[in-house]
This record gives sequence, C-alpha cells and structure tokens, in this order.
Amino acid sequence: MPAPRLTTPLVRVNGKLVEATWEEALDAAANGLKASIARHGPKSVGIFSCSKATNEVNYAAQKFLRAAVGSNNIDSCNRT
Repeated sequence: MPAPRLTTPLVRVNGKLVEATWEEALDAAANGLKASIARHGPKSVGIFSCSKATNEVNYAAQKFLRAAVGSNNIDSCNRT
C-alpha cells in the first residue's frame, strides 16, 4: 500500500522536515535557487521537463530558466 500523500509543504529546519505554509515553502525554494546561483553561477541550475506536459508548460519552464536564471541547462525526455 502506498504511503499517504502529503497535504502540506515541508521545509528542512535544522536538519528536520517540518510543516510550512506554501509561502514559506516557496520562499525556501527561491532562497535555495538564489544561494546556488550566487555561489556557483547561473549554470549551476537546470530543469528537466516532461514530454507529457503541454507545450505552454514546457515553454514557461525554459523561458524562466533562460530569462530569469540565465542558464540554458534544460533537457527533457522527448528524445527517448
């Protein structure tokens, strides 16, 4: 039997996962991206998109990565 689904976001605080609001979780994710970019440059970030997603979703993902982050590291499973 599969594990129950998560109903609230989790963030890591002092090595432990704790429940958070969506705003806190999105802030933590944004701060992690910013820290990686500041430490290692924009090419340290990449996205793997899905061929089952719509063209619009894949376009938005690549546009975000190229325009907002400054990286061309995007790939997908379209080739398989």
